[in-house]
Amino acid sequence: MTSTTAPAIEATGLVKQFRGPGGAVRAVDGLDLVVRPGEVVAFLGPNGAGKTTTLDMVLGLARPTSGTVRVFGKEPARAIADGQVAAALQSGGLLNDLTVSETVELTAGLFGRTSAAAPFLQRAGIADIARRKVGRCSGGQQQRLRFAMALVSDPDLLLLDEPTTGMDVRGRREFWTAIRHDADAGRTVVFATHYLEEADAYADRIVLVSHGRLVADGTVSEVKALAASRNLEDVFLALTADRETEENAPTPAEGAGR
Repeated sequence: MTSTTAPAIEATGLVKQFRGPGGAVRAVDGLDLVVRPGEVVAFLGPNGAGKTTTLDMVLGLARPTSGTVRVFGKEPARAIADGQVAAALQSGGLLNDLTVSETVELTAGLFGRTSAAAPFLQRAGIADIARRKVGRCSGGQQQRLRFAMALVSDPDLLLLDEPTTGMDVRGRREFWTAIRHDADAGRTVVFATHYLEEADAYADRIVLVSHGRLVADGTVSEVKALAASRNLEDVFLALTADRETEENAPTPAEGAGR
């Protein structure tokens, strides 16, 4: 990892618009976000809130319709080329006929490295299945493998999309222990999850989005205070429900006509 004072992520007025059958749809709608180096940030929102689209723009997989996104002060593609960013996504990226060890070695080769797979498999908690074919791994084991692959470049920023899907309770705990170790060493971690208890337990900060807009941003206690609740699930439902009500409310003209 490298030392830097630039924000790990800086999005300003970020908009991503798609064309649908009924016209233009804004998946991300004017998002402003700054993630500082060393933070562990939970990126939360209902299905269709714009989380994955935002992560795609941070990874350079999608271009903003308008607005800007910078990663350590650079264009996303440049930061990725410099090995500063890695991601463990929810699906894809694996070849079933390779072994777990071969998969990590191949990833290292893509970065021009000759690193042995063992240290990364150990970090991900899958050293004991190094010789197993990927196609014979469980969903949770494949998620751990994606995590091991993401560690190969020693990134400054790690993006995780539903990282513990398919893991059992022990696996999830071991995974988050490894993530906290990385964060303590200075790595920035941004993760999207449906397990709200993980956000509550492991995040330094909660970013909650709904309909492509930011509706809450702060520490866990600060976000809970917005809905006067100690339960993050209640806060999630209250804040996203408010946004849905606002989005679906009739305009004054429509109300007058009823």
